[in-house]
Amino acid sequence: MSQMSSGIVGVGYIGTNYMVPLLLPPPFSSLCFNTFIKHKGLVLDSNHKGRRRGHGIVASSNVASPSIWDDWKPVKAPSTPSLSDILWPSAGAFAAMAILGKMDQLLAPKGLSIAFAPFGAVSTILFATPTAPTARKYNVFMAQIGCAAIGVLALTIFGPGWLARSASIAASVAYMIITNSVHPPAASMPLLFIDGPKFHHLNFWYALFPGAAACTLLTMVVRNLLYS
Repeated sequence: MSQMSSGIVGVGYIGTNYMVPLLLPPPFSSLCFNTFIKHKGLVLDSNHKGRRRGHGIVASSNVASPSIWDDWKPVKAPSTPSLSDILWPSAGAFAAMAILGKMDQLLAPKGLSIAFAPFGAVSTILFATPTAPTARKYNVFMAQIGCAAIGVLALTIFGPGWLARSASIAASVAYMIITNSVHPPAASMPLLFIDGPKFHHLNFWYALFPGAAACTLLTMVVRNLLYS
């Protein structure tokens, strides 16, 4: 902590992730500063020394630098998954894809298909992590319908090619962030449309089929198997 003409400057952090430079007006004394720190739940650097890193001042001690290998290590689970925790999600994914596969056979004479690789990713999210934000029905349907429509728009505006693919993915990411409906498998829907001529005749109906239709079936299987 150092005294400056504009006030008292100190450095504190909450946990280990958020470093905040603190600037208090001149009337504040050191005692007031320490009271402020305790009230806000901040922790001061033990040596009151700081060093520059990016924007602002960061405490030099009490900060453990993450290892570059940390991202390569599995997250430690609170407990070992039970046999049922493994079998039920696996059985659910099997049943869901079996239903989609059977429907695929029925739709084949009409030149349509509903069983695609992206729905394998959707099944993984719904059955393996059913309580995750990305598995919420709002996220699933909002993202699937919106991203599919973005794919139709991108092909209409740019035609087939790399520009339509790139623009559609960028727009899909922005859309999911804005609507707070991040659901990663949905980002593949624009590419599926742009590179799949058999879907082009659907035009904006593609927003409902196969994405929303397949997700409706998947969520029904999840409800019946995991929550029944």
